[in-house]
Amino acid sequence: MRLTAAFALAMTLVLVGAGLFVYLRLKADLDESVDAGLRTRAAAIVTAARGLGVPPAGAGGGQVEESFAQVLDAGGRVLDATGGVAEPVLGDAERRGAERSPVMVERRVEGIEGTARVLARPLPGRSAASVVVVGQSLDDRNVALSGLVTSFAVGGPLAILLASGIGYALATAGLAPVEAMRRRAAEVSLTGDDERLPLPAARDEVRRLGETLNDMLDRLRASFEHERRFVADASHELRTPVAVVKTELEGALRTGDYGPSVREALVAAVEECDHLAQLAEDLLVIARAGDGELPVRRESLAVRPVLDGVRERFAARARERSRQIRVEAGDDLRVRADVVRLGQALGNLVDNALRHGDGDVLLTARSAAGGVELDASDEGPGFDPDIADRAFERFTRGDRARTRGGTGLGLAIVSTVAEAHGGQATIVPGRGATVRIWLPDDGQPSHLGLT
Repeated sequence: MRLTAAFALAMTLVLVGAGLFVYLRLKADLDESVDAGLRTRAAAIVTAARGLGVPPAGAGGGQVEESFAQVLDAGGRVLDATGGVAEPVLGDAERRGAERSPVMVERRVEGIEGTARVLARPLPGRSAASVVVVGQSLDDRNVALSGLVTSFAVGGPLAILLASGIGYALATAGLAPVEAMRRRAAEVSLTGDDERLPLPAARDEVRRLGETLNDMLDRLRASFEHERRFVADASHELRTPVAVVKTELEGALRTGDYGPSVREALVAAVEECDHLAQLAEDLLVIARAGDGELPVRRESLAVRPVLDGVRERFAARARERSRQIRVEAGDDLRVRADVVRLGQALGNLVDNALRHGDGDVLLTARSAAGGVELDASDEGPGFDPDIADRAFERFTRGDRARTRGGTGLGLAIVSTVAEAHGGQATIVPGRGATVRIWLPDDGQPSHLGLT
């Protein structure tokens, strides 16, 4: 629409400019024609004056009510006249000027239709006459110019509409390949190897643009695949050595053969191993998620055992901090979920609560809205206001996370896992920090249309 409006504006300016040029050109040509006729008539009257004391004013011809002629003496009196104009047309100053050189003026003359164009020129010799005056009505000229203006006023808008319609059709046809590429680009993902932008048949600039964008898309896909493989390989390589180090540290803790400071260092090292192991799992989820679609293996699960398993996994870490992890869930609640991914999401929530929150950690489950709500709550200060709206974005960290450590991936993984199951993750406002995962219950279709 903007292109059409710009084209219509350009056409309007062109037509106005062309109309003004034609109007001024036609006016100049008509004035020149009238002037030529006046000069011819005046010359005829001067020629007829040879040998006569007073030349006949009608020597130059002319039509009544359209033209006239007068012969004036030195005192301004009319010696002879034709065309029904009896009174002198020229004033004294104009007459004196005409005695020296020709004078051309436009004025209304009584007895002549409309405005008249008047030519006065001196008469040579010593006759009683001193000035010959001829005039022509400009009514025909004005009618012609008025008709031209009317034609432009009526035909101009029609021409603009017609040209705009043709221009819009041509622009639409010319931009159709670009629109096709735009629609396809909105659907293209980096994981679809066969998805490319459509190319027009014509080998023009638009086709070369599409080829360039397809080449760029291939390079982006190759780079994305390379980075995804690197992340997946790195996370796999990290898991085994981290697990070995954690096992050794836990074995050292069980011996009890150390001082208080050594115990504190061992506990901190075990926590960092948990953090590294969680990071490896998060990186693996990111690598497998691709464009946000994480592959999951759904099965019917009782919710309570999953929550108990997460509590047991972090129980030792909570005891070291003099905190507890409590579970409140009914034994009859069930969901269709991937037990590994669900445990990873809940583990991320508990890890966040232990790392950034205070007080006991509460894991609850309840039926709600055709599904199951899983909440992880703590008694800490809650989320920073500046990140609450974007907490589930990757690499989002508040000030406390920066000082206490954290990658900014935990909640992003929670959201990814929830969406992969057809659910969603949200922050529940209130005291402390509460993150809620909603999942369809066993046998219910997901609200996202996933199965």
